[in-house]
Amino acid sequence: MEEITKLAREREPFLMVLSYDLTQQFVQPLKNLDNDVFFKIGNQRNYPQKPLKKKYHLHKSPIAFNTYKVALEKVLEEIRSGNTYLLNLTFKTPIESNLTLKEIFTYARAKYKLYFKDKFICFSPEKFIEIEGNTIATYPMKGTIEASIPNAKEQILANEKEMAEHIMIVDLMRNDLGMVGNNVTVEQFRYVEKIKAGDKELLQISSKIRATLPEDWRDHLGELLLKLLPAGSITGTPKYSTVNIINNIENYKRGFYTGIFGLFDGENLYTAVMIRFIEKENDKLYYKSGGGITLDSDATSEYQELIDKIYLPL
Repeated sequence: MEEITKLAREREPFLMVLSYDLTQQFVQPLKNLDNDVFFKIGNQRNYPQKPLKKKYHLHKSPIAFNTYKVALEKVLEEIRSGNTYLLNLTFKTPIESNLTLKEIFTYARAKYKLYFKDKFICFSPEKFIEIEGNTIATYPMKGTIEASIPNAKEQILANEKEMAEHIMIVDLMRNDLGMVGNNVTVEQFRYVEKIKAGDKELLQISSKIRATLPEDWRDHLGELLLKLLPAGSITGTPKYSTVNIINNIENYKRGFYTGIFGLFDGENLYTAVMIRFIEKENDKLYYKSGGGITLDSDATSEYQELIDKIYLPL
């Protein structure tokens, strides 16, 4: 994190890619950026967009339902014991496609995209934090439904489980922003966005929370990020006990999945959570996905959500 602070203090534009547990950090000035790292962050990108001109297939081989259910029951037991109230449970799923990682990245439509050295890609719909001037904002995303379902928007907004999950994450992120700034405000609560999910469209629910930072935040950017990471939307609450439970229950290492990547442009910072994530291991592709678990979670619907989030937004 020292390199982040150093470059921000010098007002040097850079790209950063931080793993979930921060044990892997890639921080590089844009002027020296490796030629096998490509990104799109908002309206800024360092590669040409290309239209998809060939048919593609995606085959997924998710874990067995019973395996998922065993893990879910462990999470529910932790919730009943008061050790967590909301936990984001994730798994890795083997996938097969006729497209390469580079092709998927190039063709994918998403607000935030990253291709990293033919090791992984993400095409994320979720901002983490933005800092413009001295204002910091975060955009936790919780709640997903297929847009084609009759009255989908009304259903997702009225769903008590989804409402409770979203409120907990908003409260967590309010507290997190309060550690680094003042005048914390929930500016928008549970607004709906439509995203492309392969041959489907999904509605996703987000909120916007903002706060005011000290004038010298760039001189302490690495320290600021340490206080906010990992992102609350992909861990749960309370954050630190929930992270320990995740480490004990999930059957794999998240690595860069659910970490963050972002761009400092010399003045402002724009970052996203690394979800919708495909990783290459020994020439095989794995898609990492999951969802938030609360006491009201149903194993069948949560398992289906994990599978539904495995898609290519082409």
